Amino acid sequence: MPPRKILRRTAPSTDMNWGGQLPVLLRRLYAARGVTSEDQLSYTLKHLASPLDLRGIERAVEIIAQAIASQQRVMILGDFDADGATSTAVAVLGLSMLGLESVDFRVPSRFADGYGLSPGIIERLKAEDNLPDLLITVDNGIAAIDGVRAAKDLGIRVLVTDHHLPGETLPDADAIVNPNQAGCPFLSKNAAGVGVMFYVLTAVRRHLRETGRMTQAQQPNLGVLLDLVALGTVADVVPLDHNNRIFVEQGLRRIRQGEARPGILALLEVAGRDHREISAADLGFAVGPRLNAAGRLDDMGVGIACLLADSPDEARRLAAELDSLNRERRHIETGMKAQAQELLASLSLDLEGLPWGLALYDPDWHQGVIGILAARLREQTNRPVIAFAPGEGGAELKGSARSIPGLHIRDVLAVVDARHPGLLKKYGGHAMAAGMTIAPERLDEFCQAFDIAVRNALCVEDLDAAVTTDGPLTVAELTLETAALLRRAGPWGQHFPEPLFDGEFEVLRQRIVGENHLKLVLKLNEAGDIIDGIAFNTGPEVPDFTRTGARLVYKPDANTFRGRTSLQLLIDYIEPA
Repeated sequence: MPPRKILRRTAPSTDMNWGGQLPVLLRRLYAARGVTSEDQLSYTLKHLASPLDLRGIERAVEIIAQAIASQQRVMILGDFDADGATSTAVAVLGLSMLGLESVDFRVPSRFADGYGLSPGIIERLKAEDNLPDLLITVDNGIAAIDGVRAAKDLGIRVLVTDHHLPGETLPDADAIVNPNQAGCPFLSKNAAGVGVMFYVLTAVRRHLRETGRMTQAQQPNLGVLLDLVALGTVADVVPLDHNNRIFVEQGLRRIRQGEARPGILALLEVAGRDHREISAADLGFAVGPRLNAAGRLDDMGVGIACLLADSPDEARRLAAELDSLNRERRHIETGMKAQAQELLASLSLDLEGLPWGLALYDPDWHQGVIGILAARLREQTNRPVIAFAPGEGGAELKGSARSIPGLHIRDVLAVVDARHPGLLKKYGGHAMAAGMTIAPERLDEFCQAFDIAVRNALCVEDLDAAVTTDGPLTVAELTLETAALLRRAGPWGQHFPEPLFDGEFEVLRQRIVGENHLKLVLKLNEAGDIIDGIAFNTGPEVPDFTRTGARLVYKPDANTFRGRTSLQLLIDYIEPA
């Protein structure tokens, strides 16, 4: 593990009355995450922001209500990641529940079509004689100026639902619902695409009820879709503000009760997770990657079919296919990472000599995996990283970027675009992740421009790798009960981070297991119990911590082995004490 500074969160002083039921440890953790009111810890649906605050929602509701009344043919245009897949599933299921009889979906091919609604998609639908009356984009569309124009030229109405940051020009859609568009007063700017679509459905249901077209008894319970909303929200790594935490917690409750979609339960099963005990992290690290594997390597239609499956047997079959794709993705990723390490070594630079903005390319890299590769290299170098792979036919390079805290990667790309017009063919994204397309012959020019833009946006201290903790746990707090308390206290996620702790431990024994993982037997101090710890993917060469002791950054976890459950520390970072 590369050296890191260990920083500690501090809870601001507050006179807040937490009440008598909340443990002291949780009070400290919540305060350090900006919680100032007990209402922020209430995850009932009544605390959700109102859909009526979304700009464009009234027009969107009118369009969908008209489609239902006249039973128009509606097509959902999704995206090839987990947010896009869950958004598509929520749209198909929700519109059917609201009375629409003809609703289908289409997902662009990452390789043949590229991202989002494009003129090529419309041309293909026309060739198939499959043009809808209404096309609804989910998790995309805010930048689809040409695609929307192509659809409208053929008489198709277009409703854009998206959450990505808009450019200066918006598509000429019949309605746009996006909390990040200018002039939108909606409070939760962090909603994922699936959250935006869920809000549209709730607004349609309200309209149908208030206009007398649906009685109170007839209106469907859209809450059954919250497991999908939770999955897409976590997998898209959007900030878990209060609104998103409500979505995630409500979805987790459904899953734990066994009331989730058969596809989600099947994906948990193939991942070896007990649905009764899952946390948000299980959605992010077990279910999300298996769902994403379809869009990365094959066709996200497989993932959406899994989410839509009503039969548990069919869901298990599709989940097994997704699990197989995920294993293939990991194999490809391992090879690409080895190539990237060789490429970094060929630069003959130490970490201080690397570009501040690191852009790498290999003609053999798989464009479906470059985002994961960029994330791995970012973790290793603590620099914003863009990994490029060849596009279809080799006429362009497709890049995927991952950023570091303090650097808004889409804004950096906007600076590059302004200073070098035409260098970026297309780009878009968020603060921490983005995608782009460039011409192969301009790669060197882009690498230099990207590095300069990053240097202008950061200072050298920003490149120091750091890990932020919640300080130490006492001997009395290092228990299974604490592990269980923290697991259920979330949902934890982006901008509401899962608690990490640090401390110095005596290391009684250590050994490498599975070639890459460091297994430790630890003791906090003379009064402490003996505790197991494990650090994953350290590699076989590690210091002898039994001589020096170890300073750990960790989280307590319950480990069950041969029917016995004991406390285990999951180690994020380790260095000699």
